[in-house]
Amino acid sequence: MRKYLHINLQDRSVEKEELHGEAIVRAGRHYIAKTLLKLGVATVDPLSPENPLIFSAGPFAGTNFSNANRLSVGCKSPLTGGIKEANAGGTFAFALGQLETAGLTLYGVSADWVVIRITKEGVITFESAEPYMGKGNFDAAALLFERYGKKVSFALCGPVGEYLGLVAGIAFADTDGRPSRLAARGGVGAVMGSKKVKAIVVDMHKMPTFHDRKKLMGAIREYGARLNKEPAIDTFKHVGTANMADFTNQIGGLPVRNFSAGRLVEASQEPLKLGGAYIRERNVSRGGQTAHACMPGCVIECSNVYADENGKEIVSPLEYETLGLLGSNCNLKDPDDVARLNAVANDLGVDTIEAGAMLGVLMEAGQGAFGDVGFMMKALEDMRRGNERGRLLAQGTARVGAHYKVARVPVIKKQGISAYDPRVIEVTGISMMVTAQGADHTAGNLPAFDCKGKTTEELVAASLEAQTAVAVADSLGLCIFGRAVTGVSTDLIVTALNDAHGTNLDASFLQTLGREALRMEWEFNRAAGFTEDDDELPEFFYTEALAPSGKTARHHSAQVNRRLRELLG
Repeated sequence: MRKYLHINLQDRSVEKEELHGEAIVRAGRHYIAKTLLKLGVATVDPLSPENPLIFSAGPFAGTNFSNANRLSVGCKSPLTGGIKEANAGGTFAFALGQLETAGLTLYGVSADWVVIRITKEGVITFESAEPYMGKGNFDAAALLFERYGKKVSFALCGPVGEYLGLVAGIAFADTDGRPSRLAARGGVGAVMGSKKVKAIVVDMHKMPTFHDRKKLMGAIREYGARLNKEPAIDTFKHVGTANMADFTNQIGGLPVRNFSAGRLVEASQEPLKLGGAYIRERNVSRGGQTAHACMPGCVIECSNVYADENGKEIVSPLEYETLGLLGSNCNLKDPDDVARLNAVANDLGVDTIEAGAMLGVLMEAGQGAFGDVGFMMKALEDMRRGNERGRLLAQGTARVGAHYKVARVPVIKKQGISAYDPRVIEVTGISMMVTAQGADHTAGNLPAFDCKGKTTEELVAASLEAQTAVAVADSLGLCIFGRAVTGVSTDLIVTALNDAHGTNLDASFLQTLGREALRMEWEFNRAAGFTEDDDELPEFFYTEALAPSGKTARHHSAQVNRRLRELLG
C-alpha cells in the first residue's frame, strides 16, 4: 500500500488516499495525464487556482533500484498552454518513497506563502515561507537544511517562479543537497509560485515495504549488473552527456547562433571545448568530479561536478542541453563561461534550455552580440531582480521573440527547441513536433538514427517507438538513460513490478502503459485547443539551408500526423 496526498491549499486540509497494486504502478507521466483529463483542466487558466500541481514518484521509489528514483511534475503548462510532465532526478522521489507515499497534488492557492512539511511520522504542517522569500535557491536550500536538518529532501520554487516567470522550473535536492536537479520545462515553477508554495520539505527515512522484498532486491541487483555490462553506460560515466556535443557538432546538428549553423568548430582545426572529451580532460586536471549520481542508487552516474582553475566547484551538473543552448546557441565556446551561467540559472531555478533559446533570440534581435557573456549575465541578473526587462525575459523564447518582432524564433508550441537541429537530427525533430509536451527532445530522442534515404513515414514509426519507450520510463520513475538495458529487459522490469506490488502484469503491460499515456496527452491538448498546425516547425527550418550539410526540414505536420494516426489505429 502507498499513500497519495491531496492537499487543499485554501483550507490546508489533507486527504490521504490509499493506493494498491496497479494503481501504484501507473505513476508518473501516465498518472498525470489521466488525472488532468479526469479533472477537466484543459480549458482552465494555467496560473489560476483551478490548475493542480502534481508530484508523482515511481513504483520503485525509495529503493536503490538504479535510475528508478525520478520524479514527474505535472500540470497544464503556462508556457505552452498544453499538458506538461517535467521530469527530475534528485532525492525528492526517493524521500517520498521512503515515507511510503506515491505522490501529492496541490489544489487551489494558499492565502500566504508557505512551506509544506511532511515528516516520517506522517505529520503534515504548513509553515511561513517568509525567511526564504526572494532568496536564490542555494541560500534558500541552506536555510531549509538549517531549519529541518540534513536528512530531508525538498522541492523549491526559486525567485523567478515567485513572480510567475514562465522559464521557472522546480528545484530538487541532489544527493549532496544542492538545489540543482530541476523539473525545468514548461513553467511548472510558475505554477508552484501561483499557489504561493515556496517549498515542500520531506523527511528521508527507510526503505519502504514491498510485496516480496527478497525477490525485488534480486531484480535490483540483476538490473544493476546489466547496466554495468553495457558500453553506453560506461561512456556516460566517463564523459557524461556532454559527449553528445561532440557528436552533434560532427554531424552538423548542433544549435549555433540561434540555429543559424550546425557546427561550432571544425574538428580538424580545433577541439570542441564544449564537448565531452575536452570537458572531462579539463575537469580531471582541476580535480573536479567526472562521475556523479543525481539520485540515490544510480550506477549510471552521468552527472558531474565541474571545477574552476583553482579546483573550486562552479556548477553541478554541466550537461549537454545546457552546453548547446546557453553555449553554442549563443556562440559561447568555453565551458567555463557556460558553467558560470549555468550556476546562476540553477540559483534562479530556471530552465537552461528555455533561457538559452530566449537569449539566442534576444541576440538575434540585436539586443546583444552573440558570444557576449557579460550581456547574458546581465539578462539573468535582470531576471533575478524581477525588473521590467527581467520579467519580460522570464516569459520565454516565444514571447520575447514576439515582443522584439524576431522572424527566427526556434520554438514548437511556444517552447524552446532543445539542442538537436531538426533539419539534421530528423527523428528527434519529429518527436519534438508531435509530442504534446512542446519541443521536448526527451519525449523521443534518437540523435544517431540514420535518416538517409528514409521516408517521413519510416521516421514517424521510429519516433513513435521511441516516444512509447520514453512514456513507459516516465510513467515508472525510470531515467531514460538506462534504456539500453530497460528496452531489452521487459520481463525483468515487469517481474520486478509484480514482486514489488503484488500485481499480475504480463510483458504487454509496458507497451500498453506507454501508448495510453501518449494518447491521453494528445487528447488533453486537443481539448485545450491545439490543432495539427501547432505541430509544424517554424518556417525558417524549411527555408534556410543549414551549414555545413545544406539540409532543410522536409517533414510537415500534416504528413507526420497522418502517419501517426495510421500507426496508432
